[in-house]
Formats: sequence, C-alpha cells, structure tokens
Amino acid sequence: MPRSTGTVVAALTAAALGCVGFLAYQASATAPEPLSHSRHAGDSKGKSKGKDQDKNGKKSTALPGDSGSGLRVVYALEDRRVWLVGADEQPTRTFKVHPSSASPAPGTYEVTSRRQSTVGSDGVKVEHVVVFHTEEGVVFGFSAAIDGSTPDPNAAKKTGGIRESREDASAMWDFAQVGTRVVVIA
Repeated sequence: MPRSTGTVVAALTAAALGCVGFLAYQASATAPEPLSHSRHAGDSKGKSKGKDQDKNGKKSTALPGDSGSGLRVVYALEDRRVWLVGADEQPTRTFKVHPSSASPAPGTYEVTSRRQSTVGSDGVKVEHVVVFHTEEGVVFGFSAAIDGSTPDPNAAKKTGGIRESREDASAMWDFAQVGTRVVVIA
C-alpha cells in the first residue's frame, strides 16, 4: 500500500533540515578565525602590549603602550594588527592586516599620499591606498584588494602592500589623511 505524499514530503523535509543543521554545526566548529576581525573603541581600551594575553588566553587587542601619542595609525608588525588612534588617545578601531613580502622598519612615518584605486605592485587591483613610506624602491602602504585576495608574504619580488579588508580599508581611508602619523612597532 503506497504512503501518502504528505508523509513522504514531511519525512524528506525533516531529513534535509537535520542534514543542514548538522553541516552548519560542523562548519562553525571547524571554521578558522576570520581574516579580518574589527573591533571598535569600547573593545580595545588599555595600554598593555599587544603581545600580552587576555584573561581567556587569547592575544590581547589592547593598544600597545609603546605606540606614541596623539592622533596616529599604529601598525604592530609581529601582531599583524593596526589601531586607528584618535587625538584623545582612544583607539577608534583595530583590525588584523596581511603584510606583503617586505615590511617597514619600526619607526614613525607620515602618510605621504593616498589613491582611491590603482593596481598594486603585485599586479592586483586595490582601493583606498594610504602610502606612508618608500625604501629602496619598495612602497609601503595600506590597501584593500578589490577581489579580497591577500598578498604572498613569501613572494620573491619585494612588495610593501599591507592588505586590509575592504571595510577596514574604508575606515583607514576616512581616518588617515596626508600628514597623519603612522607608528610602526615590532
């Protein structure tokens, strides 16, 4: 005797929902951390070193104490993290970045130029380019790849692009005008 169509549809729907739920759980349990995790001012107060751990054992995203003063962009090489710091010494945003094959030496620089869009030295179309240093033909600056790609840190050609998410690059673009200090720390 054949089953009713309603019973079969209900059974198939329940099975499909169960599979989707299981796959969603499995994906969330094994997903890597996001490539760019932004935090805003209320989440990153304090003056401890960026290398310290928070109470949960994760790397702290607090503004490093050795990062200068006043309105500035702070770029921590080892942590691969940037802070946008207002004149009131409070970070307005912090986020992870992806460096290229060359890195600027620790020191204090200034934004020297900005470009809405161009092609990066690695051949990738980029936007919201904020340049702060040039050394031995390598131009160092922050930008976002339009296609969302990140640079190859092991590339044979030395490039100085520091890639951000498109959202973070937009925030950098609004914040870092020509003359804004960029403090690079180890």
